[in-house]
Amino acid sequence: MRELLELILIFARIGAVTFGGGYAMLPILRRELVEKRGWTTDEELMDYYAIGQCTPGIIAVNTATFIGLKRKGIPGGIAATIGIVLPSIVIISIIAAFINNFAEYAVVRNAFAGIRVCVCVLIVSAVVKLWKKSVTDALTLAIFAIVFLVSVFFDVSPVLLVLISAAVGILLQAGKAVKAK
Repeated sequence: MRELLELILIFARIGAVTFGGGYAMLPILRRELVEKRGWTTDEELMDYYAIGQCTPGIIAVNTATFIGLKRKGIPGGIAATIGIVLPSIVIISIIAAFINNFAEYAVVRNAFAGIRVCVCVLIVSAVVKLWKKSVTDALTLAIFAIVFLVSVFFDVSPVLLVLISAAVGILLQAGKAVKAK
């Protein structure tokens, strides 16, 4: 029971201080779960993010659920999910109740402008860290370039891009294994 409460509290703290969604949350998740607690590795965290991107729902919630599930099974998945969404529900409810009273104030508009900039920085930071771990050779660079170009210039589902990239990765690794024999 203590570990379930710990999951709720850790993910609630992460959810309470992270603005900008799942990608902005990656550096905080990494610091808390990989560096501080050793609950997961960088590679596993990236895998959770990739799976979270492909499955219905919010990436951060999916990732928290996967990590909770890994730690304590189904009760852990539920606890981590509750923890990650609870702060958002509370904060959104409070903002919704009062937003009309404060939305016109310059200080509120400026605060949101600052938050948007901070979120962009957090997302770029997450991309740089993911890049260092993911783009490791010419083949992964080629996959990155192709997926980037397709996602920028064509209206293709991210799920389809992830599935195709996974298939290409499997085929490339299988080809390397055959070549090594």
